[in-house]
Amino acid sequence: MKLFFSEQKSDYDHYQFPYAIWAVPEPGETPADIFNAGFLPSSRNLDRFYLCRQVRVNLAKFKPSSENRRILRKGEGIRVELLPRAKFDYTPERRQFFKNYADIKFGKDTMTFERLDSLFNSPIISHLLVFTDAKTGSEIGAATLYVEGKELAYYYYAFYDLNYYARNLGMFMMT
Repeated sequence: MKLFFSEQKSDYDHYQFPYAIWAVPEPGETPADIFNAGFLPSSRNLDRFYLCRQVRVNLAKFKPSSENRRILRKGEGIRVELLPRAKFDYTPERRQFFKNYADIKFGKDTMTFERLDSLFNSPIISHLLVFTDAKTGSEIGAATLYVEGKELAYYYYAFYDLNYYARNLGMFMMT
C-alpha cells in the first residue's frame, strides 16, 4: 500500500483531523489486507483508507458476555438473514424507511436520498443482515456489511425500527 501523511486544520464536525495517515491499496492488495494494517475505509469505493484506533473482534474466539446474552434474550423472536447485496431488493419502501431512520438518528437530510442511493450502490456493501419480527413478519431493520471471505466482516451502517428501542434492537443487530 502507498502511505500519505497529511496535516490540516481540524474540522471535527466533518471528521477531518489535524493529522492523518492515509493508505491507498496497490495492485493485488485486498481491503482485508488494508484493514489488517489498522486502517478503515474513508471511501465507499474501498480505494482510500485512514489509520485509526478501532475495535476488532475475533469472531472465532468470541464468547458472549452477560450483557451480550441479555441483549440476545431481548432479541428472541427476531429472525436474521444474511443476503449478498445482489439478492437484496432495494425497494422504494426500504429506501424511504432507511431515509426516515437517518433523518431521525443523524439529522434531517444529513443523509440525502442521493447519498443513500450511492451507499447502496457502492463496493463497501457486499452483504446485508436483514432483521424480521417473527411474530408479525415485518422487516424491522437492516445492517450493511462488507464481507471478504473468512478474513473480514465490516459492520457499516444499520437502519432499524426505532419503536423497538425497549428491545435494544440496535445493540441486538450489532451483537
